[in-house]
Amino acid sequence: MSSPRHFVTLLDLSGTEFRNLIRRAGELKRLQPGSEPLKNKVLGMIFEKSSTRTRVSFETAMIQFGGSAIFLSPRDTQLGRGEPIEDSARVLSRMLDCIMLRTHHHETVEIFARHSRVPVINGLTDRFHPCQLLADMQTYFEARGDIGGRTVAWIGDGNNMCQTYVHAAQLLDFKLRIACPPSYAPEPNLIAEAGAQVEVLRDPYRAARDADLVVTDVWASMGQEEERHARAEAFRGYCVDCSVMDVAKPDAVFMHCLPAHRGEEVVAEVLEGPQSLVWDEAENRLHAQKALLELLLLR
Repeated sequence: MSSPRHFVTLLDLSGTEFRNLIRRAGELKRLQPGSEPLKNKVLGMIFEKSSTRTRVSFETAMIQFGGSAIFLSPRDTQLGRGEPIEDSARVLSRMLDCIMLRTHHHETVEIFARHSRVPVINGLTDRFHPCQLLADMQTYFEARGDIGGRTVAWIGDGNNMCQTYVHAAQLLDFKLRIACPPSYAPEPNLIAEAGAQVEVLRDPYRAARDADLVVTDVWASMGQEEERHARAEAFRGYCVDCSVMDVAKPDAVFMHCLPAHRGEEVVAEVLEGPQSLVWDEAENRLHAQKALLELLLLR
C-alpha cells in the first residue's frame, strides 16, 4: 500500500504544483457539475472549530464530484472523550477515503497525518490555513494574472493566514510585506526561512505602498475572544481603509478570508468597494478544493 499524500501546509506542494492547482481550479469553475470522478468516495470532516466556508465548500465539492461527506464534531466522536489522536486516525482512515480536520492545534493534524492510511487535509489550525490560500491565489490569478514578482501587503495580525501567506510567497515568488504590532508578528523561524521574500514592518502605509494586493483578517480569531479589547487597542491604526488602499497601486485588489468585522480590520467602503475580491475569493474555496481533492485522491 503506497503512502498517502497529505496537505498539512502549502509547502506540501511545489511551486509548479501550486500553479497547476490554480489552473485546474479555474477549469473546474468554468465547467458545469456533471462529471463524478469521486463517485462512492467519502470525505470525513472533523471540526473542532466552527465553520461556514470550509464546511460548505468541502461538502459541496464532494457532492458535485459524486461522493459524499460526513460532518464530525468532538460531540459526535470519541475524540471528544479523550481517545488518542493516533487511534482515531487509524480507525477513521480504514473507513474513509480522505479526512479534513479544522482544529485548534496544528500538532493535531500532523499526528493525524502520520497515522492515517488516507490523505489528510488541514482545514485550518492555529498556525496555518492552506486551503484558504489556494482560493486566494486562484482569485488573484483570475483578476490580475500570475502573482510572481508582485507585491502583497498583509496588514494586521501575524496569524495563521499571515503565516500561510509567508509560505505562498516562497512558492509563488512574490514579495510579502507584513505590517503588524510588535507582539503580534508571525513566528520568527518562518520569517527567517522565507528570507528576502518577506519583510516585517510596523507601518501599514509602508507595507501597502505600491502593493498589488492588500490583505487582512480579523484581529481576534476564534478562541481569542477574551483578548478582543486588548487586541483592538494593539491594532489601532491597522484598519484597512481608503487611505491605505490609496497608497497601493491604482489597480490593486483587496482580499479578506471572512468573516469580516466592518469598522475594525477593514472599513465597509473597502470590503464592499470596487477593489474588493472577497466574494469571488469565498466562492473559489469550492473550486480550489475540488482541484485539491482531485490531486490527493486521483493521483
